[in-house]
Amino acid sequence: MPEVVALVDYGAGNLHSVHNALKAAGAEVTVTAEPNVVRAADRIVLPGVGSFKACADGLRAIPHMIEAMTERVHIGGAPFLGICVGMQLLADRGLEHGETPGLGWIAGEVRLIAPIDPNIKVPHMGWNDVAILPHARNHPVIADGEAYFLHSYHFAADNGADVAAMTDHGEGLVAAVAHGNVLGVQFHPEKSQGYGLATLRRFLEWCP
Repeated sequence: MPEVVALVDYGAGNLHSVHNALKAAGAEVTVTAEPNVVRAADRIVLPGVGSFKACADGLRAIPHMIEAMTERVHIGGAPFLGICVGMQLLADRGLEHGETPGLGWIAGEVRLIAPIDPNIKVPHMGWNDVAILPHARNHPVIADGEAYFLHSYHFAADNGADVAAMTDHGEGLVAAVAHGNVLGVQFHPEKSQGYGLATLRRFLEWCP
């Protein structure tokens, strides 16, 4: 039987475009808000657009979903991909519209982009480079390339070893985090054309 990718449906605005991109990459996708489906999935993808608080509240509004994700990823070892705010939710907390707890899977916080140069516009929007860091050069999923970004807040990781790739927008911003079988990308693979589809294909082949 083909592997099943659980795409978590908690009201995230990019759900359908991520669904279409995963299917284009060859995935067997189940869009679900059912914790038991997540517990049985081979891989889990958490999308997300909008504010950290709204996404965190939406995820917590589904009874037992976070517990199911945690069990399947941290006990069951399923590969996990967080996209945009889905990546940011991996942090300990977000500082958008007050302080909101995250999942706490990768230590750090999500802060407003505050470039020193006043000519640098926020949000960081459009195509930009994804540059793999030397210690993550052999990661099976993340690669150098150019991807589409749209965000006003960024992931400030406590541990540099958890940062897999960076981009530049008046300052260095985290483009990807990785820890064990958990991966998060700030860019939108579903909007990043060939680079994005290649990233999703590598995720589908990843055996951490």
